[in-house]
Amino acid sequence: MKRHGVQTSGVRRLTAGLVVAAVATVVVVGAATPAAAHVTITPSTTAAGAYAVLEASVPHGCAGSSTIAITIQIPEQVSSVTPTRNALWEVDKTMETLDPAVTDSHGRQITERVASVTYRTDTPLPEGYRDVLELSLLLPDLEGETLVFPTIQTCEQGEAAWIEVPADGQDAEELELPAPAFVLTAADGGGHHEPSAVDADLAVATTPGGSAGEQATVDVWTVAALVAGVAGVVLGATALVRQRRRT
Repeated sequence: MKRHGVQTSGVRRLTAGLVVAAVATVVVVGAATPAAAHVTITPSTTAAGAYAVLEASVPHGCAGSSTIAITIQIPEQVSSVTPTRNALWEVDKTMETLDPAVTDSHGRQITERVASVTYRTDTPLPEGYRDVLELSLLLPDLEGETLVFPTIQTCEQGEAAWIEVPADGQDAEELELPAPAFVLTAADGGGHHEPSAVDADLAVATTPGGSAGEQATVDVWTVAALVAGVAGVVLGATALVRQRRRT
C-alpha cells in the first residue's frame, strides 16, 4: 500500500507539472499574439535589383476603431512605385522632386519620385477584419540594405503610427509600433526582368528542350491526324449505309 501511495503521489506531481507547463505555454503564446498583429510589408522577393510586389497587411483597427486610411512612406532608395488599385480604396501618390536627378535601369533620367502612397476608403475596414494593399517596385541594387516603410494607420477614432525603428542591437519585436521593413538579399542573377503574360504564353507554346518552330510542326501533324481520323469515320459510316441498302 505504501508503494502504491508513492506511485500515486508521483503521478499527481507529474500531472501538476504538465498543467503548469501548459499554462506557461498559453501565456507565452498569448504574449506573442500582439507581435503577430503588426502592420507588415511582405515582398514577393527580397533579391537586390529585382522587381517585387509588396503586400501591406492591415490586420486590425486602432484600439477597436475601424481603419479609414493607410499612408506608406517609400524609402529614399526607391525611385519608382506603382500602387495596385483596390475596389474599396482610393489611392493617391505624393511626389517629390529629385535634385540631382537619377538614372534608372533603362538609362532614363528620373526627376521626381513617389515619396508616399495613401489608400483611403469611405467603407471603413472594421476591427476584426484584415485587408492587403499592394505596391509594385524595382528594388534597389543594394544587397544587405534594410528598406524601411514607415506607415500611418488612420482610424475613425485615433491613429497608429507604425514608424519605430530598432536601434543598433535592438530586436524589432521589442518595439510597440515597429515600422514595416525587410533586408535586401543577394541578386538572383536574372537581371531586371519582370515576368509577364507574354512570358507565360511562350512557356506554354514551347515544349521542354525544343523550340517554338518544333512545337508548331508537332501541331501541324496533330491536326493532320485529326482530319484523317474524321475522314475515316465518314467513309466508314458511308459504307455502312450502302451495306444496309443492299440488304
